[in-house]
Parts: sequence; C-alpha cells; structure tokens
Amino acid sequence: MRAFTVAAWAFSRGVERIVLASTESEALALKESHPGWLALKDGAPAAGFDAVNSPGLLRSCDFTGRTLVQKTTAGTVGALAVASAPLVLCASFVVAGPTARYLQTADSGPVTFVVTGEEGKADEDLACAEYIGQCMAGGDAEAAPYIHRARTSRAAADLAGGLRSGYHRDDVDLCLEVDRFPFAMVALQEESLLVLRPVAVPDIPSAIR
Repeated sequence: MRAFTVAAWAFSRGVERIVLASTESEALALKESHPGWLALKDGAPAAGFDAVNSPGLLRSCDFTGRTLVQKTTAGTVGALAVASAPLVLCASFVVAGPTARYLQTADSGPVTFVVTGEEGKADEDLACAEYIGQCMAGGDAEAAPYIHRARTSRAAADLAGGLRSGYHRDDVDLCLEVDRFPFAMVALQEESLLVLRPVAVPDIPSAIR
C-alpha cells in the first residue's frame, strides 16, 4: 500500500530519481558509495537511513535534487523481480489515472499487474490494480468501491493506528488520495540499477497543490 505512494510523495518533495534496492544492506552500500544520496526503508527508523516508508512522515521533507535509495519488503522487491520486462511502471492510487493514461498512450500491448503485498493476495493492491485496469478500459471508472476495499484491507487496519515507530496516523488516508499527483512512475535499468523516475502525463486532473 505504501511503497509507491511514498515514492510519489518523494518525487513531489523534490527527489530527482529513486534507486530501488532489494535489501537494507544494499541500500546502505549504495548510499555510502554515492555521497549525497539518501536511503529510505520500511519499518522503524534505523541507523544510516534518512527516512522511513511513511507518506505522513515524508510529506514535510525537502529532498530537492536528491537521489533516494528505497528498500521495502514487498514493493521494491517486486519491481526488481520484473526489471527485465520491456516496460515497468510502479503505481498506487495516488498516480492511478496517470498510470492508466501512460499505458494507453505507450502502446505497450498486454499489461501484467504484479501484486506484491501478501504474496500477491493483498486486497489493497488488487483493488488498485483493478481500478487502473478499469481506467484503461475507457470511460469514467468509479473509484469509490476500490478505495473502500483498500481502506478495509488488513494492511490498512495495521496502519490505521499510526502508533508504531515508522508509521503515521495519516498514512492510510494519504495512500487513498486518488490521482493526487499528475505523473506516472517509470522504472528503467541504468547500468546495474533499477531507477524510478516521474513522467508527466498531460490531461489528468490532479489534487496536487
């Protein structure tokens, strides 16, 4: 639910690119070998990491011009697992419309949705994927039923309290702001790294301020 909401928020806070890492040790090694890079992980804060996987905690940060290394338990690992695909987009509700439009205009052929949470069974991820699919099918897709599924999912219940270190009580609401941002997020191989960047998609209404 949070990984690619956090990525979108990071771009909105000025991050230039996000390098996806599979382990915490890899994330820290990349940060150490590239002065000026920042590292982010899920769970509680830890030594060497500059931020955690929480949109509520990230929204006040200033990351202008920085490169962020992101490691999460499911999201980044899932993206890395399909890095060899011809086109990889990382998505969440906050960029759902732009993601659908990008896929429509990219002439990408058949689209495979990779659901990373709960070994591919996370209802909040399935709801987001199905909503993007409906947007791609044309017409006005009604977001409310999909948002309801995500809001009542196990992941949302786990986050709702916002009492654990590395979590914020607004995280669920921030994850469910449909089309908050006007860009899609495209992951490309750059040398040995999988790098995520925002790509502006025109004609998508956005609540970004």
